[in-house]
Amino acid sequence: MAQKNGTAFNSGLPPMPSDIHLASTSRHINWQRLAYILLGIALFCIVYFLPDLPDAVDPAGKHFPLTHEGKAALALFLLTVVWWVFEVIPIGVTSIAVGVIQVLFLIRPAKVAFGDFMDPSVWFIIASMVIGMAFSKTGLTQRLAYRMLTLVGERTSIIYLGVFVMTAGMTLIMAHTAVAAAIFPLLMAIYPLYQEDQKPTRFGKGLFIGMAFTAGAGSIITLLGAARGAVALGFFKDITGRDVSFFEITYYMFPIGFLMVFLLWGFFMLFFRPEKSRIPGLRERVKVLHTRLGAMKRQEIMTIIIVLLAIFILGLRSFIPAFEVFHKSAVLLVTTVLFFLFKILSLEDLEEMPWNIILLFGGAMSIGFCLWQTGAAEWLAINWLTMFHMSHWFIFVMGIAFFVLIMTNVIMNVAAIAICLPVALVIAPYLGVAPEVILFISLTTAGMPFLLLVGAAPNAIAYESKLFTSGEFFKAGIPTSALLMVVLAVFVLLIWPLMGMPILIDGPIREALSPY
Repeated sequence: MAQKNGTAFNSGLPPMPSDIHLASTSRHINWQRLAYILLGIALFCIVYFLPDLPDAVDPAGKHFPLTHEGKAALALFLLTVVWWVFEVIPIGVTSIAVGVIQVLFLIRPAKVAFGDFMDPSVWFIIASMVIGMAFSKTGLTQRLAYRMLTLVGERTSIIYLGVFVMTAGMTLIMAHTAVAAAIFPLLMAIYPLYQEDQKPTRFGKGLFIGMAFTAGAGSIITLLGAARGAVALGFFKDITGRDVSFFEITYYMFPIGFLMVFLLWGFFMLFFRPEKSRIPGLRERVKVLHTRLGAMKRQEIMTIIIVLLAIFILGLRSFIPAFEVFHKSAVLLVTTVLFFLFKILSLEDLEEMPWNIILLFGGAMSIGFCLWQTGAAEWLAINWLTMFHMSHWFIFVMGIAFFVLIMTNVIMNVAAIAICLPVALVIAPYLGVAPEVILFISLTTAGMPFLLLVGAAPNAIAYESKLFTSGEFFKAGIPTSALLMVVLAVFVLLIWPLMGMPILIDGPIREALSPY
C-alpha cells in the first residue's frame, strides 16, 4: 500500500489487517439499544415457556382458563411494549413484527393477524390524516394558525393555553382523531415562528404532546369525541337495564375534562417551560403572513364544505338511528375520495402519507384483538378485579380506573372498555358500589392514555412532528397519569356526589351476594 505524507491512501488493493481493526473499532455499538432488544425477547421467552397458569375465577365462580395462545399473546404484548417504548426499530416495523410473530408462533392465523392492519379504525385514522393534508396544502392551516396567534398574542404560555383549549373544544363536536389530524398541520405552521430551524425544543415538545393529551381530555366530555362512549353505554344498558343520556354524560364529564385541560397546561408550563417567554414581533409577522394569503381560494372553500358535511353526518349518527348504518370510517373516507375528485390533493400527496404511523396503529389493532380473541385480556381483567372483591369500595373503584388506564394504553380504548366494564359492573354490587360511578371512571381513564403512542391516534399523530421520542412521551405520561388518578379520586369522593351521581347503592349487600 502506497504512502502519501505518512497516510495510507486507497490503491485498489485489499486493506491491511491494521486498517480492518481500526475500521471495526471506530464503529460504535449501541449497547443500550441491544439491551432493550434482548429485554423484549427475554420477556417473550419467559412468559411463552411458562407452565400453564391458574384459571381466572369471577365472583360467581365461573372459570376463565388461559390458553396456550393466550399465554403467547401476553408474551408478544410484553415484547411489543418494550420495543415500542424504546424504539429499538422503527415503531411501524415493530408493528409488522406483531403480525409476523402471531403467525410464526401459531397464535392466530395470518389472515386474521394481518387483516387487523386494515381494520375500519385504521382507515378512519388514514382519512383523518388526509383531511390534515388537505388543510395544510390549501393553506387553511396557516390561515387558522395566524388567526389564532392574532388572538392569543406573543406570550408562549398563552399560545400553549390557546392550542390546548381549542383542541379540547373541537373534540366536543368531532372525533379526537380528526381533531388531532386537523390541529397537527396548524401546529406545524405555528412552530417555525418560534424555532426557524425545526430543531426540538421544550416548547415544541410541549406543544405537540400537550395537543395529544388535551385531545384525550376533551374527548371524554361528549359522545361525539370518540366511539368508546357509545360502546360503554351499550354494555351499561345490557347489564343494568338503565339508559344514560347524551346530556347526562356531558353533565358529569365536562368538569373533569376541562379541569384536566387546565391542569395539563400547568404541567407543561412546569416541565416543558418554553425557552422564550414571548415571541417578539409575532403579531406583526402574523399580520403580514396573513395578508399574503389573500382572500380564501376555491380549494379552501371546497375543503371546508367537504369536511363540514362529513362532520355533520357523523354527528347525526349519534342522534338519528337511521344514520347508524353508515360506518364512521366510510363516511370520513368519502372526504378522501372527494379531495382527489376535485383535485384538491394529488398522487404526490398520497405518496407522502406517514406510513410509519399507519403501521403503528395497524399493529396496535392486531395486538389488541390478539389479546381479546385469545382470552388473555379477559383473564387479566378478572384476575385483577377479583383481587379487590373484599376491599373497601374506594380501593375497588380506583383499582378499576387504574386497570382501564393501563389497558387503554396498550390496546384500543373501545376494547379496553369492552373487556373491563362488564366484569367491573358484575363485581360492583358485591361491594355496594353503584354502577354509574363504574361507568364514568372507566370512560374517564379510557379517554386519557398518556403513556404509549399506541394508546390513541392523537398520540401517534403528534409523534409525526419528530420533535420528541416515544421514550420522552412515556416519561411525560407517568406524572400526568398519576395526576389523572388523583383528580379522579377527588371527583369520586367529593365532586360527583355533590353533582348528584350515585356512588354507593343502599345497604351493604356483600354478604348476601358474595359466594366467598
